[in-house]
Amino acid sequence: MDPRLISVSLLVRMGVAAAVASALVRSRYFKALLYREDRNITQSIHLALFISVPFALGVVVRMSVRNFIAADLALESAILIGVIAGRGAGIVGAMLVALPAMLQREFLSMPFYMVAGYFAGVLRDVAVNKEHIWSFTPFMDLSIYRWVRRNIDRPRLDWQISFFLYIVLLQFLRVEMGRVFHGRLFYIPPSGWLSALGLYAVTVAAVAIPLKIWNNTRIEKKLEEQQMLLLQARMEALQSQINPHFLFNTLNSVASLVRFDPEMARVLIVKLANILRRILRKGDSFIQLREELEFIDDYLDIEVVRFGRDKLRVIKELDPETLDFAMPSMLLQPLVENSIKHGLAPRIEGGTVILRSRIEAGALVIEVEDDGIGMVERGAGLSSGSGIGLANTAERLKVLYGENASLSVGSANGRGTVVAIKLPMVQSVETDDTTRRLYEERASTRS
Repeated sequence: MDPRLISVSLLVRMGVAAAVASALVRSRYFKALLYREDRNITQSIHLALFISVPFALGVVVRMSVRNFIAADLALESAILIGVIAGRGAGIVGAMLVALPAMLQREFLSMPFYMVAGYFAGVLRDVAVNKEHIWSFTPFMDLSIYRWVRRNIDRPRLDWQISFFLYIVLLQFLRVEMGRVFHGRLFYIPPSGWLSALGLYAVTVAAVAIPLKIWNNTRIEKKLEEQQMLLLQARMEALQSQINPHFLFNTLNSVASLVRFDPEMARVLIVKLANILRRILRKGDSFIQLREELEFIDDYLDIEVVRFGRDKLRVIKELDPETLDFAMPSMLLQPLVENSIKHGLAPRIEGGTVILRSRIEAGALVIEVEDDGIGMVERGAGLSSGSGIGLANTAERLKVLYGENASLSVGSANGRGTVVAIKLPMVQSVETDDTTRRLYEERASTRS
């Protein structure tokens, strides 16, 4: 075989390995399989199928296109499947990769690749730390240097060096068996010692490059998981800021009734129990708008008794089509509380709270309006004491939706305040699924 063809083919083989590895990570299911180390049998077989199919097509291309020997990475793929998915998957994947060669009477290909995949799985099993598999590098000179430094005082067998030697041994055996049993096992015949060195180096690189590409995907997945946990913790922290503030004011309202109207206090205690029950249901991060309004009704019933029906009036202008859409739980309560405490309470004559909901430009719009003194007069901002509820609500929206949701405040001196929330329209589904999906979208490292 022409030495120039061999040299070019060896370089192209690394490109083929990188291309196939990069194409596979476009699949979300494949990435999920890579991320899991404790795969069941079905998942291991699925992973073997993912890897073996494109490499089997490479074997077909090698046999169909003259002089395109770079497409055949059957040995490398058998090693990859075994070391990633285990012994059983290594055997299954090797069988699939070798099948086209078997049909062309290369009868040694299947047993040879099956043995390669099986013992690669054995190496996986003996690895003390599975991260050693993913950190395997084609730059073995650095690994050998580190191995020598570590073993000067206390000699021991390094897993990555063992894996490196295993790949080199398999390539050596394939070349020798291919020479003895001509036409029964595909191999690239080296034309000299330099060509042989290049063949072994490229074989190691063709295994290490996919591992590097897939490890980068695993690292991105880990970062997404950690970011999602961080967002969830941040959300819980924001809710814990809201709840004590709300409970403090509600308990004061109930305490003021106990002295002069015990029967009404009993009714309000029942309503407070409903409120506390909702607060303690931490798993319900998302609820239907109608459920949120029921929660607001309990709170407003307490406040109406406290202020008097002639001083606190509630008007609802709700579009029935909006009531089944999902929204973050306890999102409206701090806004209603702000309207009453900071907008209406300073006025002797009291005022009105208006709740609105509608669908506008493909978004769910919810408004809380009051005809109180206005934010300009009372000097309230998001950083002031009266703006704690607004600041927390805005932060929750940012954490959950990013730029897909907004909170706007309009206020006029002496004429009241309108707080409008615009949310994506999400049909009510299982709350855990909604929460996890939104956290995953916000935590994604993909552009």
